[in-house]
Amino acid sequence: MASTASEIIAFMVSISGWVLVSSTLPTDYWKVSTIDGTVITTATYWANLWKACVTDSTGVSNCKDFPSMLALDGYIQACRGLMIAAVSLGFFGSIFALFGMKCTKVGGSDKAKAKMACLAGIVFILSGLCSMTGCSLYANKITTEFFDPHYVEQKYELGAALFIGWAGASLCIIGGVIFCFSISDNNKKPRMGYTYNGATSVMSSRTKYHGGGGGDLKTTNPSKQFDKNAYV
Repeated sequence: MASTASEIIAFMVSISGWVLVSSTLPTDYWKVSTIDGTVITTATYWANLWKACVTDSTGVSNCKDFPSMLALDGYIQACRGLMIAAVSLGFFGSIFALFGMKCTKVGGSDKAKAKMACLAGIVFILSGLCSMTGCSLYANKITTEFFDPHYVEQKYELGAALFIGWAGASLCIIGGVIFCFSISDNNKKPRMGYTYNGATSVMSSRTKYHGGGGGDLKTTNPSKQFDKNAYV
């Protein structure tokens, strides 16, 4: 029962992390920068893995998609690949988890379901590591440019999508670890042992009955105990 509850908790945590990781791909604010006027913000620059935009004080946004994937910076290409891999691994991990959980009726025997649950945990951990690496790589580029005194172009700060990606990656890793430890919970359960003492013969039981009374009962011939109507 405890392992079933831990698997349900691991599934919920892992799916929540996978949803957060998936939501970072279309999120706009991977990096953001503002130009402040005397009273209000005059313009907000922001970018993600697919486009760069600017929003003026009236709320109107002008965006420019990245023209070519081959012309992009290397860190953006790496982040794209890592985030897409994280989403794909999380999808397959959820499928494996559904087949490997004890509360489902698919997946085969308990041993096969335990292996499937462990595989789901490993896949979720890989998904979390991919997301963590992609977000950290993007954040490292932002912080490097921000603290570089020789960098004269527009400097950005960390956007909300990075924090969402880190949170989702942490949840995927935690859920995957719980899935992996659920196998050890299954192995700790003791198995019921049965011993076979052999069948007791009729003569041995009859001997115990006549010989265990301390000699008060005499042993008689079994054939004389039945009269002529015994076989009718």
